Amino acid sequence: MTSIYRRALGDDFERLHPQIQRRFGFSSEDGVASIGRGVMEEIWRGPAFTVPFLVLGTWRRIMFPDRARDVPFTIENYAYRDRFGRETVTWTRTFELPRRARRFDATMIWSERRGCIVDYLGTHQHLAVDLNASVDDEGGIRFRSGEQRFYERRVAFRFPLLFSGIAEVREWYDDEAACFRIDVAVANTRFGRLFGYHGFFHAEERECREVPAHVKPLRAERRE
Repeated sequence: MTSIYRRALGDDFERLHPQIQRRFGFSSEDGVASIGRGVMEEIWRGPAFTVPFLVLGTWRRIMFPDRARDVPFTIENYAYRDRFGRETVTWTRTFELPRRARRFDATMIWSERRGCIVDYLGTHQHLAVDLNASVDDEGGIRFRSGEQRFYERRVAFRFPLLFSGIAEVREWYDDEAACFRIDVAVANTRFGRLFGYHGFFHAEERECREVPAHVKPLRAERRE
């Protein structure tokens, strides 16, 4: 089984830094997981009018309104086959903020039909976001979000890009500091910057016999 990121990048996967290849190269058949721990040097949000939108996101562990610096951070990446047989990778991010821990949950699949990675955000996979992957000049991996769709039982609709947050994600390996670095920014073409964070972490590969329940969504969505 090929990792979903290798499928998304094709031959460009070999241009990734070896440490990034290791983090993004495993699949459900390899019996391993990547667990990272580090510090988010800054968590930021947009102006006050963005707060209600971000508060709503906390309901399903999508985004949150806090601002903070030097926040302990954990990221859990497990690969498994979901109930529909799709190769899936978890992105469970925990931010240990002073007053409460915040979670940002997502699961990613490779969609043959859409020809890209689909990122399901939140605990119930309500939001499906197309992700375009690329490799930068330093061997880092980049993701840029595209079309976004909302699913809830029989309800399904596309978000107009005018009202959507466009995410830019970059993860790379810092050879000098011997750590992974990540930079996430979500912005709207009309309203500007909404939410983001940047920081560093160290990741270890662990044996994985069974994917823990807490990283899986409470509901899996068939529609891509």
